[in-house]
Amino acid sequence: MKITITGTGYVGLVTGVCLSDVGHQITCYDIDQEKIDLLNSGKSPIYEPGLDELIQKNIAIGRLLFTADVKEAYSDADSIFIAVGTPPNDDGSANLSYIESAAIDIAKYITKDCIVVTKSTVPVGTNEHIGRIIQEQLPADLKVKIVSNPEFLREGSAIHDTFNGDRIVIGSDDQEAGKTIEEIYAPFKLPVVRTDLRSAEMIKYASNSFLALKISFINEIANLCEKVGGNIEQVATGVGLDKRIGNKFLQAGIGFGGSCFPKDINALNHLANEYDYDFKILKSVIDVNRLQKERLFHKAKETLGSLSGKKVTILGLTFKPNTDDIRDAASLKMIQDLLLEDAVVTVYDPVGMPKVEKLYGDKIQYGSSAEKALENSEVAFILTEWDEIKNLSLETFKNYMKKPILFDGRNCFKLEDAENHGLQYYSIGRRPIV
Repeated sequence: MKITITGTGYVGLVTGVCLSDVGHQITCYDIDQEKIDLLNSGKSPIYEPGLDELIQKNIAIGRLLFTADVKEAYSDADSIFIAVGTPPNDDGSANLSYIESAAIDIAKYITKDCIVVTKSTVPVGTNEHIGRIIQEQLPADLKVKIVSNPEFLREGSAIHDTFNGDRIVIGSDDQEAGKTIEEIYAPFKLPVVRTDLRSAEMIKYASNSFLALKISFINEIANLCEKVGGNIEQVATGVGLDKRIGNKFLQAGIGFGGSCFPKDINALNHLANEYDYDFKILKSVIDVNRLQKERLFHKAKETLGSLSGKKVTILGLTFKPNTDDIRDAASLKMIQDLLLEDAVVTVYDPVGMPKVEKLYGDKIQYGSSAEKALENSEVAFILTEWDEIKNLSLETFKNYMKKPILFDGRNCFKLEDAENHGLQYYSIGRRPIV
């Protein structure tokens, strides 16, 4: 089947490449010619393990094409997957301008009946809105059917998630269109959930919001553990063994970030407000996560007093490991707070430093390695649990830092090890080592 993917961001690119790998003829369309040229050379503009290799493989086979020519992209497509961004507006609602622009182009440039599939995360009712936009401008002799197909990919493991996902959600008010999209995904051999359009849209928001709720809940329990003398890792293990709860997303830390959870819970809250529904739990999740990102900084202030003039090292800048995404990462708030305190900030991340440098330039310093970043540091913060950072010997902190004082926002090290190495060590939901 000839499929066009509109948008070569995270979702669109991974989806297109993986669909080509199971035998479909894929054209990925984007208005950014520079990005298209890079992709046609076999290189991905985003950091995702294994993606470059799959791109090169399927270009060579002839099943994968990248183009910035809208006519070439749409003219002979059997189905078109919309995977453009829906960034948040200032009020938390989803910006649908890219979706609407894509719908207008589809109506203008398709040359035969096709199925339009929305993979972008969109508010409930958006797929119907897309259908109306297309229908208003579509030639009378052509027909388009609309399907909602939300994505559930995790950055850093998106290829694995595509081939080994928990389910594929296909929402459509047209059974034949839904069946066609189900056949496209048949090679993945994954469970399929068939719903109406609006239910599919809600599944995406409900899933991400529930996972965000689990993270915020365990962080609240961690904060209470610090006050009562409990150990959050032991608590999480005991809770997670309950099959009704499960052990996923019960790792305490400094909150969630990235392109999905913050955006989606704010969009769902905005939707609730539009329908005059007070979504109390969701508002609490938003507040808890905002405060959790600041918790480690305030803990350092309480412990050390003024940070003015102190050399401070941040290890880990991306919102999670195995991605270069810094959107809504805890590191951005930490850097901002430290600069306001007149601290001397040095950062290190295996892949995230170029994006941070675009934001902060020479206001901060950049280490070529974790060891270099730690040299003569008086305080260190761990904000992202990259393997490279987790696997550092605690002797490294003693040998390179002026004062081995470590604030670990991801609980990378055992308390006993920190104590045995003579570190002053503060983590989340566990007793301090002083």
